[in-house]
Amino acid sequence: MLSAWLLPEHIADVLPAEAARIEALRRDLLDRARGCGFELVMPPLLEHLESLLSGTGRELDLRTFKLVDQLSGHMLGLRADTTPQAARIDAHLLNREGVTRLCYCGPVLHTRPQGLRASREPLQFGAEIFGHAGLEADLEAQELALDALRGAGVRELVIDLADARVLRGVLAGVPMDAAQLQEIALALSEKDAPAVASLAAAAPKATRQALQSLLALYGGQEVLQAAARELPAERPLVRQALQDLAWLATRLRAADPELKIGFDLSDMSGYAYYSGPRFALYGEGFGDALARGGRYDEVGAVFGRSRPAVGFSLDLKALAAVVRPPAQAAGILAPWSEDAELRSAVRRLREAGEIVVFALPGHGDEDEEGPSLPCDRALVRAAGRWVVQARALTVSAQD
Repeated sequence: MLSAWLLPEHIADVLPAEAARIEALRRDLLDRARGCGFELVMPPLLEHLESLLSGTGRELDLRTFKLVDQLSGHMLGLRADTTPQAARIDAHLLNREGVTRLCYCGPVLHTRPQGLRASREPLQFGAEIFGHAGLEADLEAQELALDALRGAGVRELVIDLADARVLRGVLAGVPMDAAQLQEIALALSEKDAPAVASLAAAAPKATRQALQSLLALYGGQEVLQAAARELPAERPLVRQALQDLAWLATRLRAADPELKIGFDLSDMSGYAYYSGPRFALYGEGFGDALARGGRYDEVGAVFGRSRPAVGFSLDLKALAAVVRPPAQAAGILAPWSEDAELRSAVRRLREAGEIVVFALPGHGDEDEEGPSLPCDRALVRAAGRWVVQARALTVSAQD
């Protein structure tokens, strides 16, 4: 029998210090998005399964928890990604003309972790731009993601660019079912040359050669020149993808000469989901991507309104675990009392943004220990009134 306090694998409580870091990041990211004109939406955690897994959302099927609604008997799902919900809101509820910018921040649930140390309950922050097909929207999403990570304290940022249209252009005219396409995309992403050769054995020679070339097309700016030579650039999708990647890289580099820009044309992560340029952001010393995004123009089609769409998302829990924690704000320790003047002073301090903690009766010597939150000042009675004075901090062994 399981102990009552044990949690499921890859599910964990968030304790005060970590929760404070996550909350500080959440507020900062939402403020940055609001400053760029993104409107906050709060989709439900629970929806009818058909809605969550419609269209490109079907890629989430294996990651989605499913249950029966005891009110209706219908199958419900706990969201594994918020992007399809944002697309539903844009297409069905807002139904605006022109550009709509939406952002969100909330938990998602995964049936399986995405890595050995990953949580099955990420706290997903994301930003989406609907209604603009031009690369200006792609650039805006990338710059917001970069700004968000810089604001979190990530340094030595690297952006990795790719494009789903490269593979579609290479395979244009080659009969292939959806399952085989997915297998080829996975083999390319894993740089598995034998698997790529086996899966494309029946394809024309030029296609087989192009697929093998893709496996080596990763690195710096030279990748785009090599791709123009080695891929069938006469095919419109390939040519347009390479031009768009060059356009984005040029503008990113102009805005931040220190930004490291890489290309990996065989990275087909989310191939069935993305429709154009995609990107992943890394920080110095971090092995996994800290944010991912790109263009997914078909995401709203199943909701009756196919609109251009681009955006990104990241896991705030994972980000908080790898960035340097901010300095913890110190509070003011106040003695517990019903004194009206004291309580009025406490109220004024809190309204001014200070943290004021009452030392409750019977919990040790407040002058020496204080509460668990560090308090570097104290409210004391002096000359007939309550004033704030400095106090020595006592650092506990676990600090």
